[in-house]
Amino acid sequence: MDYTATTPDEFIDELKKRLAHNPGCGVTHYNLGTAYVAKGRLVEAEAEFLQAVECSPSLAEGYVQLGGLAMNKGNLDACLEWNEKACRARPLFAVPYGNIGFVHLQRGEVDKAEKALRRAVKIDPKYVQALATLGSALFMKGDIDAAEFQSAKALEIEPNFGPAINNLALVAMERGDFQKAKELMDRSRETGYEPHPDMVREIEAGLKA
Repeated sequence: MDYTATTPDEFIDELKKRLAHNPGCGVTHYNLGTAYVAKGRLVEAEAEFLQAVECSPSLAEGYVQLGGLAMNKGNLDACLEWNEKACRARPLFAVPYGNIGFVHLQRGEVDKAEKALRRAVKIDPKYVQALATLGSALFMKGDIDAAEFQSAKALEIEPNFGPAINNLALVAMERGDFQKAKELMDRSRETGYEPHPDMVREIEAGLKA
């Protein structure tokens, strides 16, 4: 069914009217949740996503959105749990595997991160964020060449993806090429990515050495 709304608020009103007639439609709850997210109304969004997955337990995107809201609150356990539910709901959906990998990496669980991220990019070889996060995981493992390879693959798809450029700066720094590291770090900053202060200091120290 087509929508007639022309503004976000009209879209929200239209979705509410549809739910009044059909409160068990998970997709409409999901769409209302995403509309609330766009407006920054996260509490209402969470309520709609919970309704969405209750009405439609196979709606993997709903679990992913709930995981994102949990991450926004800093709740890594809940983020992991929601994304695992998304994987069970739709095993060939790459996004939750990428999110699971990111959570494990935040916890320093590099092997678990690598496993989830490899699954994500196997399902979707053009999943830029997962490729870049896999590059980060491999760098943390000390596999510099593999980190460079995965990050470069990400940049073939999205040349201005800051985290992947930052990975290449770390690789250059690890190899002692501080001039190249500085150029890559500056390039990553141009995309809006902010490198870690310790990295900035180490590159500056390397250039002075």
